[in-house]
Amino acid sequence: MRDLAVLVLHVLATVARLVDPGGARAVVAESVLVKQQLLTLNRSRKRSPNLRLADRIVAGVCALFIRPSRLVRSAIVLKPSTLLRLHQALTKRQYRRLFSSTVPKKRRPKGPSQDVVAAVVDMKQRNPTWGCPRIAQQIALAFGISMDKDVVRRILAVRYTPKPDAAGPSWLTVLGHAKDSLWSVDLFRCESLILRAHWVLVVMDQCTRRIVGFGVHRGAVDGVGLCRMFNRATWGHTPPRYLSSDHDRLYQFHRWQANLRILDVEEIKAVLYAPLSHPFVERLIGTIRRECLDRTFFWTATDLEIKLLEFQRYYNAARSHASLDGHTPLAFAGGRTVARAELNHVRWVSHCRDLVQLPEAA
Repeated sequence: MRDLAVLVLHVLATVARLVDPGGARAVVAESVLVKQQLLTLNRSRKRSPNLRLADRIVAGVCALFIRPSRLVRSAIVLKPSTLLRLHQALTKRQYRRLFSSTVPKKRRPKGPSQDVVAAVVDMKQRNPTWGCPRIAQQIALAFGISMDKDVVRRILAVRYTPKPDAAGPSWLTVLGHAKDSLWSVDLFRCESLILRAHWVLVVMDQCTRRIVGFGVHRGAVDGVGLCRMFNRATWGHTPPRYLSSDHDRLYQFHRWQANLRILDVEEIKAVLYAPLSHPFVERLIGTIRRECLDRTFFWTATDLEIKLLEFQRYYNAARSHASLDGHTPLAFAGGRTVARAELNHVRWVSHCRDLVQLPEAA
C-alpha cells in the first residue's frame, strides 16, 4: 500500500512538471538520462563501467533541460563531482558567449557593391581635385545611386592612393583644351635609293593624333623651302590657332615667321630639355621610319611623297592607337566606332602597298 501511494505521488509530480513551461523537455531529458545510465550499468555488472564519449555527451545534453533538484535524483552512475564540474563548465560557457567579443553582432546595413566602389575610385583618379560631396552627387547623377559623402570618404580612405603629380593636369589635358587648334610640326631627313638627302616636314594634330600632311624637299632647306613644305602639307586645311615646334634653327628664318603672321598662327616653342612638352610628333616620326621608310625604298621626292600619303591614309583611318583606347584618329575625332568583324566572315585589306594587312568585316 505504501509503494502504491509513492507511485501515485510520482505520477502527480510528473503531471505537474508537464504543465509547467519546459516541463515536457525536462521529463523527456530525465527519462533519457536514466535509460542511458541503465544501459551503462548493464555493460559490466562486476566492476564500475567505463564512460565513453557518447555517454558524456548524452549526459551533458540531458542535464541542460533538467532542474538542479531533479538532476541529483536522476544521477545513478555519475558522481556528484562530475555533475558539478559539468555544471561549472556550462556556466562558464554561458557567460563567455554573453560577454565575448566574438559573439555575432547585430547585422548592419550592407555597404556599397564593388562596382560602386570602383566607380568612386575611378572618378577620384580622373578628377583629383573633386571632394567627397561632389563625387557623391556625380555618382547619384550618373548612376541614380544615392550615396552619402561619408561613405565616399571611407571608400577613398581605404582604396585611393593619390599620385605625386595628381595636383595638376597632364600634358594631354592641357593640350586637349586646344583641340583642332593646336598642330605640331617637326622635320626629319631620309635618304633615297641613290643616297640623295630628302627633308620631310610632318604636321600632326596634337589632340586627335591625326596626320595633317607631309611636305617633301630635296637638298638643303631654307626659309622659302620651309614655307613651301608647310603650305604643301596643310593645303586644303584651315590653319590652326597655335603651332608647336622645337628650337631648330630652321624655324628662325624671316620668311617662316612672316608666313605664320600672314596665316594668323601663333607659334609655341617646346621647353628646352623637356621632351614631354613636345610629345607625340617625335613618336610619330619613329613610327614612320619603323613601319614605312625602313621597309621600302624611294627614288625621287615625288615617289617619297606618294608613299607618305599612302601611309597617312593608313595611319589616320586604319591604325589603332593605344593612347586613343584602341581607336583610329579619324574615328576618335568623329566620335564613331569601327564595324566589328566576325572571325568566320572577314576579309584582309592591304595598306601601304602590302606593307600592312588588316582584317575588316566582310
